[in-house]
Amino acid sequence: MDERSVSRLDLLRFLRRVQARDLARTDRWIADEERREAERTRGEQVRPPAPEWIVERGIGQGGPPIEVHRGDCYAAGKRRTPVTRDEARWELARGTRACTHCRPDSALGVLE
Repeated sequence: MDERSVSRLDLLRFLRRVQARDLARTDRWIADEERREAERTRGEQVRPPAPEWIVERGIGQGGPPIEVHRGDCYAAGKRRTPVTRDEARWELARGTRACTHCRPDSALGVLE
């Protein structure tokens, strides 16, 4: 194709189509990100509050309690049950081990 057969006006119209396509794609990306952000915000608003205390359980369904944690403890395992303050104190008093990372025994005033 000879360069002279394509007019400057044809090239500018082609450039406009390319830019319009790019702008439409960018608009889709913005809309997608706005939707994801709205979903994240909605998820944070409806998320139930973290439990104040957790009892980590042993392996098996209904496994025995093995350790007491604060609700926000990073060291708590996956098998956990949220408990009340009184239940956490009771578990510690009956000999369930206290997490050495979050120290629920100190926070609950149940020290040996």
